[in-house]
Amino acid sequence: MHRKESLMEKHSKRYVSAAKVADLTAEYTLAEALDLIAKFPATKFDETVELSIRLGVDPKAGEQMVRGTTPLPHGSGKKVNVVVFTEDAEAAIAAGAETAGLEDVMAKVSDGWLDFDVAIATTEAMKKVRTLARILGPKGLMPNPKSGTVTDDVATAIKAVKAGRVEFKMDKSANIGLGVGKRSFGSEQILENTKAVIEAIGKARPATFKGHGYIKSIYISSSMSPGVRLASSEFSNY
Repeated sequence: MHRKESLMEKHSKRYVSAAKVADLTAEYTLAEALDLIAKFPATKFDETVELSIRLGVDPKAGEQMVRGTTPLPHGSGKKVNVVVFTEDAEAAIAAGAETAGLEDVMAKVSDGWLDFDVAIATTEAMKKVRTLARILGPKGLMPNPKSGTVTDDVATAIKAVKAGRVEFKMDKSANIGLGVGKRSFGSEQILENTKAVIEAIGKARPATFKGHGYIKSIYISSSMSPGVRLASSEFSNY
């Protein structure tokens, strides 16, 4: 009787197959890395191309928190489900939000509903939405002025997030992970998206960080592939 192949076994086989294509201990330019990923064994779904970035800042120092947003020149390839906390639900829906409202939507979230990718709030609505911080915060869904998701120009904010604007935020270990497109994209599209993200994170360098090594390392991979390390020349300017 044949047993089902475990996810770990499948992953190990893909790693072995990928290792035949490239030296996974070496460093590559971004263009070279994308060429390698295109040659790695494919899956039955359209994998996300992801960046894993290690920063040299002190994650315990509040003034060295790194976060921000950046548009992707070619979008993310992902359908973005948007909820808007606002008194004018009709206008938000007309602008492209999947869900909008205030008290009713807040009640749904309080009951455990989190079926959305981005939450936007008007300035006035945010006074009440703050009470959901313990629910939305840990999921990375809390509206924030710095990411452009607390705004009175709701239509523009919806358009921006649906067009492929991505948010990045350093975790407690000084790492940032985010998607930069789909494997089905052309290499040139992913390359331009990746450069936009690296530049945005470079510009988000805290003023209190001194010296070299702000960006320590960057790996790029697809959802089911091993990571390929980028040469430091790709981010040495930051």
